[in-house]
Amino acid sequence: MGNTARGLLTAAIACVVATPVAVWWLVGDLSAPVPAGAPLDYTLRPPALPAWAEWVIGIVAVLVTGVSLVLLVRASRRSRFDPRWWAALVPALTAGALAGLGWRVVTAGTIGPNIGAGLALMLGVPFVALLLLWAIGWSAHLLRSRRAIR
Repeated sequence: MGNTARGLLTAAIACVVATPVAVWWLVGDLSAPVPAGAPLDYTLRPPALPAWAEWVIGIVAVLVTGVSLVLLVRASRRSRFDPRWWAALVPALTAGALAGLGWRVVTAGTIGPNIGAGLALMLGVPFVALLLLWAIGWSAHLLRSRRAIR
């Protein structure tokens, strides 16, 4: 694997890993607005991060996602990135975006039951799983067909 191929693989992996974190940060806290001191109900409590840490993690994730996508699109336009890989990468990125959004919904503080959390778990988890299965299956297909050509 050449330097260009390694760099593109690194960019693709970085993009897939950073996307859910970037979406999670961009969506922000979805907790219900309540008067100070009023108790909230949680389906799942969010991690206790200081505001500065959440901000740093979010900014880094957005930057990694953006830079990685720019590198991959540029390489694709210059015929250095096989466009067939987008059929695996786009579902993986979509799954990551849905996971980041779903995490915010599930960890939102509410007054009473969190119906959105139930929907995110019932509908979102299977959909994310299907997207990831497609991405893995298509990647395996591309890797097998590449070996068959050699």
